Amino acid sequence: MRRIALALTAAALAVGVVACGDEEQPASSSSTDTSKPLVVGASPVPHAEILNFIKDNLAEKNGLELEVKEFTDYVLPNTALVDHQLDANYFQTPAYLAEQEKSRNFKATSVVGVHIEPLGLYSRDIKDIGAVPNGAQVAIPNDATNEARALRLLAANNLITLKADATESATVRDIESNPKHLEFAEVEAAQTPRALDDADLAVINGNYAIEGGLTPSTDALVLEAAENNPNANLLVTLPEEAQDPRVKKLAALLTSPEVKQFIDEKYQGAVLPAF
Repeated sequence: MRRIALALTAAALAVGVVACGDEEQPASSSSTDTSKPLVVGASPVPHAEILNFIKDNLAEKNGLELEVKEFTDYVLPNTALVDHQLDANYFQTPAYLAEQEKSRNFKATSVVGVHIEPLGLYSRDIKDIGAVPNGAQVAIPNDATNEARALRLLAANNLITLKADATESATVRDIESNPKHLEFAEVEAAQTPRALDDADLAVINGNYAIEGGLTPSTDALVLEAAENNPNANLLVTLPEEAQDPRVKKLAALLTSPEVKQFIDEKYQGAVLPAF
């Protein structure tokens, strides 16, 4: 029954994501009032925490008025950006942005890469990667980019093998061999920590792991390698806003020594500066 419940949860969440993605996008705005606060959408952890550190400690003395809006999913921040409810967002990787631009038919501009959140494999009961049992159920993110990252993490740790031609958007259909007969439940990324209550294992994004009370550096069975990791989280805006002096100022502050020190001290390796 727990497996059926988890699958039903995944299906319900997927319907919600589709509903959000089907909203009609309005025409682009032709002008920006730079006298107003810069409104930036972000995931609560660590993105909004980093932005709020800037807001509280760096923004005023650098002539920037910053407003932070938090989003708990990976769909609405781009919807709000395209709808001009936001001036920029800060939550996504290059691969996720590219997939969203293609699937939802919009164009955005990556301003700067700020940090990396290593994806990790977690379990309530399994304490060693070598002890994963046959038939274990694994919850993985259901969006194209993070599902592929999750499968590559499992492949890198010899739990599965992916087909040689598997791409950056690989899915469970691209698994070539599955020697432990793992069962996969695809759930919305934000729900992967909660899925640990039902599944044997879950592959969880760093920000959601932290929100779920997990410490990636100590709780993960395995983590993505940080070296040469292409999954830096980006400050993103629309092309017509890329020259906005407020956006440029925020990009400079996000990659400042003060923010690097904040990331290093607060997250203790769970979040890594990408600059």
